[in-house]
Amino acid sequence: MSSILTNNSAMVALQTLKSINSDLAKTQTSISTGKDIAGAKDNSAIWAISKVMESDVSGFKSVAGSLSLGESTVSVALAGAEQITNVLNEIKEKVVTATGENVDYTKLTADVTELTAQVTSIISASQFNGMNLLNDDGVDLTVLSSIDRDNTGAVTASNITVSSVDFTTGLTGTTGVLDDIDVSSSTAAETSIAAIEAHIQTAVDGAAALGASSKRITDQSMFVGKVMDAFKSGIGSLVDADMEAASARLQALQTQQQLGVQALSIANQAPQTILSLFR
Repeated sequence: MSSILTNNSAMVALQTLKSINSDLAKTQTSISTGKDIAGAKDNSAIWAISKVMESDVSGFKSVAGSLSLGESTVSVALAGAEQITNVLNEIKEKVVTATGENVDYTKLTADVTELTAQVTSIISASQFNGMNLLNDDGVDLTVLSSIDRDNTGAVTASNITVSSVDFTTGLTGTTGVLDDIDVSSSTAAETSIAAIEAHIQTAVDGAAALGASSKRITDQSMFVGKVMDAFKSGIGSLVDADMEAASARLQALQTQQQLGVQALSIANQAPQTILSLFR
């Protein structure tokens, strides 16, 4: 039965064309944005996962900044500790020299005094942004090292704690830094050998501890960088558009659109054939 009021063929062709146009619009959006899933309506589950991962990436960026700051702080303290070790070795040379006879104790004492003042100066100067791990303020360095998400979605922060080595106290004799080093006579110098050896060991132990902490922070910083790269790659695999496939899909949909328009045009012409029945 033919009808001039209901054109079933035109309705089918119209619905098909609407579907093609919808797919074409989605494909063009994917190409223009670079994403197959640009919003929650595209795929709510995948979109939600990608947003959680993006929030973790933002958190890891803050972690990376914290690690960089901590690494710089420890590096300054480590440089100071290593330099103090070198100065203490120079003082040891003066002490050993003073154990001999026929030496200028006055000049040796002056040298040791200057070197001692240098140690004190290095301790005070070994600070970064106000944090000093070599003095006696007793403040340890806490560095945000990671944000950890468990299978329930709960997030906790992990930290690396770098303990202060406190050279101000560790290198102090009776009343002040290195005041137990005496090169005013050979007898006093012989007594000072044990003291300077103890101070050198303190400096070496402190530098070693700072070196271990510095390496841990550096390694963690590298790990966090790799984690962020992996997260970004994972997010991309979830939501990014495959541009090669999108290009092929666009060409196919454009062809289907042209055919859909042609089919709708043919369907719209069908009622005109009814006129021939009344001629």
